[in-house]
Amino acid sequence: MAARSAGIILYRTVAGELQVLLAHPGGPFWRRRDAGAWMIPKGEVGADESAEQAARREFAEELGSAAVGTLQPLGELVQKGGKRVIAFALAGDFDSATLRSNTCEIEWPPRSGRRLAIPEIDRVEWMPLAVAREKILPSQTPLLDRLQALVRPSVPSR
Repeated sequence: MAARSAGIILYRTVAGELQVLLAHPGGPFWRRRDAGAWMIPKGEVGADESAEQAARREFAEELGSAAVGTLQPLGELVQKGGKRVIAFALAGDFDSATLRSNTCEIEWPPRSGRRLAIPEIDRVEWMPLAVAREKILPSQTPLLDRLQALVRPSVPSR
């Protein structure tokens, strides 16, 4: 069975423009990658929790701040590697300077036997939808379309 993750797209409107908060993964593999590397804060759904509980937990772990408010479902998608992602939208604000991501351990370089502690997320940025479409993982682009339809159903998605 493919891994199942849940995550939250935090969004806000500034001067009439819809913006989303995207996260850049930490570690040496992602260090120089930008376009197509950003993602929503998300993580694996535990056996004893709902997708919403997992999304809130992962948001707090990866950003260092609680996801407060009503989550709006954006549905599910399957990423390129087969991982199923259940996403939610949340209206809110976040100061990127307050980012406090948890860390994880990886083997780097691969097959070297050397372990390296890295932040799961090394930075977050607020982006207008047009910029977010260029920077988000291609498999997560449909989430931006769904968010736009949810927040502004009368505005064309592209």
